[in-house]
Amino acid sequence: MAKRFEGKTALVTGGSRGIGKAVAERLLQEGAKIDVSDWDRTKTAVEQIGVVDLLVNNAGMLHQEIFVNVEIDKFDKILNTNFKSAFNITQIVARGLISAGRPGVVVNISGTRGLKGAVGFMPYCVSKAMMDMLTKVTALELGPHKIRVNSVNPTIVPTDMTKDLYKNKEFLQMFMSDHPLGKFATVDDVVNATLFLLSDDSTMITGSNLAVDGGNLIA
Repeated sequence: MAKRFEGKTALVTGGSRGIGKAVAERLLQEGAKIDVSDWDRTKTAVEQIGVVDLLVNNAGMLHQEIFVNVEIDKFDKILNTNFKSAFNITQIVARGLISAGRPGVVVNISGTRGLKGAVGFMPYCVSKAMMDMLTKVTALELGPHKIRVNSVNPTIVPTDMTKDLYKNKEFLQMFMSDHPLGKFATVDDVVNATLFLLSDDSTMITGSNLAVDGGNLIA
């Protein structure tokens, strides 16, 4: 396997399971030095890693509840996990890269629901919409420093976070009808898109929200 990331240091948040774990494993196979972080890791701990060349903001949580029943504490928890963690760590990593005068790449794992709403998932949808705009604004501001920022926006992927949704046959049937390719994304689909955006194969791509959705957004 090609060592596309030889000599690079990569930080993957939420890397203990699901998409984050798969991304970290592939980066390791392709030569990167991996640091895995959760939101519980403090600012000091992230700073102690040193200069990070590649950042994947993957930490996230899903909550299903109709809008009128959502309590502010639950909403805040989802925003803290899905958005504020990315804001915090991206800021730290960007400062380190700028100070060192080094280029870098950030990939935010977002979702189609940041671009297309879903009944019963308001906090999640809002958090992903915020992630997508964070991607665009930071791409504008960090571009002059040779730091690229993009997001990967998958449809539902079979992970621990979505296992309850996969038990709902009515929901899956309804959701599948909006996918022209007739299938959901796999973890590998998301990993491949993420590594493409991290690699030098995408040096002219920044500020993009890459849908990995089987055509869901155009349906």
